[in-house]
Amino acid sequence: MPSVRVPGFMPSTSGFVFPNAWPSNPIRQFRLGNVASLNIGDAANGLCGGMSFSVADLHRAGLTPGTQPMPPAGSERYRYIVDRQIDSFANGWLPLRFYQLMSPTRSDRESALAEFLGRVGLDRHSRTWTMVRIEWPQIRATLDAGRLAMLGLVRVVGADPMQLSLNHQVIAYGYDTDGTTVTLQVCDPNWPRDDGVKLGFDTADPKGIVQPTWSRSDTRPVCFFLAPYEPNDPVPFRTTP
Repeated sequence: MPSVRVPGFMPSTSGFVFPNAWPSNPIRQFRLGNVASLNIGDAANGLCGGMSFSVADLHRAGLTPGTQPMPPAGSERYRYIVDRQIDSFANGWLPLRFYQLMSPTRSDRESALAEFLGRVGLDRHSRTWTMVRIEWPQIRATLDAGRLAMLGLVRVVGADPMQLSLNHQVIAYGYDTDGTTVTLQVCDPNWPRDDGVKLGFDTADPKGIVQPTWSRSDTRPVCFFLAPYEPNDPVPFRTTP
């Protein structure tokens, strides 16, 4: 049973000690002269992308988060995580990819039409085909190269863009294979320092329907994809706050 792990990474030592459960606070606030302010986003909706990016930055820098508690709003470490949350959106690519894959018009089973559109460069493949034939090979190559893989977890099917916040971002730090069965080892900000979070799927029939398995009690993903990640220097975490 082939197994791969990113060297030196485990959620129990490399992840934050606190969960992705932030008090309500604007992610961005802009002053409108001296009379008002414009608030953008709310940390209470989650900073999973920012936490995942920050953990990956720390690992790349040879650092760990230690046992420091959740940083308060306005602190340098808090602002760093918020900035990395915004970076995780990849200039709008990430929410667009989520919206594409949560579309109710995108089948879970591959069809002849979807296969044809895929061949001519139009991304209408089924969610199963996308996971097995497009995303998994890229995730595997990233992990085989010893790098953490950022995952977008599609957790809802619907056309309402207000549901985008129901989706999730995590880190894959390894995988195990047993025949056609794949189990990804996951560092999840919602489950701090938990080495038992796993995402499973079967690659046997990419034209059929694959329903990923999820080892924890929160929402099971219906689809996943490799999200872009560019490292950053985690300067605020280099010194004791």
